[in-house]
Amino acid sequence: MGGISKAPFDGFNLGVHVGDSPDSVGINREMLSRHLPSKPYWLNQVHGVDVIEVGESVQSTPSADGSYTNKKHQVCCVMTADCLPVLFCNSQGTQVAAIHAGWRGLLDGILEVAINKFHPNDRVYAYLGPAIGPSSFEVGEEVKEAFINTDSGVHVAFQPSVVPSKWLADLYELARSRLRSVGVTDVYGGEHCTFIEAERFFSYRRDGQTGRMASCIWIE
Repeated sequence: MGGISKAPFDGFNLGVHVGDSPDSVGINREMLSRHLPSKPYWLNQVHGVDVIEVGESVQSTPSADGSYTNKKHQVCCVMTADCLPVLFCNSQGTQVAAIHAGWRGLLDGILEVAINKFHPNDRVYAYLGPAIGPSSFEVGEEVKEAFINTDSGVHVAFQPSVVPSKWLADLYELARSRLRSVGVTDVYGGEHCTFIEAERFFSYRRDGQTGRMASCIWIE
C-alpha cells in the first residue's frame, strides 16, 4: 500500500500519537480504509484490559485495548510496534475480536476478557500477529516473577539474558499459555520478530520514535 509518512515513520504509519504529521497519518488511514469494508474502529490503547463492543457506527475513539463485534463489515483494529496483536474469530464466522496485548495486558488477563465476549460453546480460533520475538524482548526480574506467581508453568517462556537480572521473554508463549488455560487451542501465527525484521515491521524497542502497524479483522 505504500504510505506517505517520512522518516522516522517511513511509509505506512497509522499511529496518530507518535509524532508523525497528522495529515500524513490521515492519508495513510484513508488508504487502508479503501481495502476494507468500512473504516477501522480505532482505539486509544492504554495497556489495559478493556475490550469494547463495536456497533453500527463509530462516534469517538475510546480508551481500550481491544474491540469485539458480531456485526458484519465492522472492522476491529489494533495498532502495534512490538506488542502482540491477537485476532480472534469463532468457527461459525459470526464473532471476531482484535486485541492489543503487551506483557501488562497479558498478565492482567486481556485475552481472557476477549474470550468471554464469545458464546461459551463456540470453538474460537486465535491468530498471533507480528510482535517482538523471544530473542529480543528483555524484561526485568519483576516481570518474570509476576507471571510465574500466576502460573508456575510459564517459566519456560523466560530465558536468561546476557545482562544480569534480566530475562528474555517469549510473548508468543505467554499468550499461548493464557489461551490454553481458557480452552483455546487453535492458535496460529507467532513466527515473526518486529525487532529483528526491520525491513518489514515497526519496532519501538529498536528505533524509539517510529510508526505503528495495524492488525484488522471483520465479518464478511
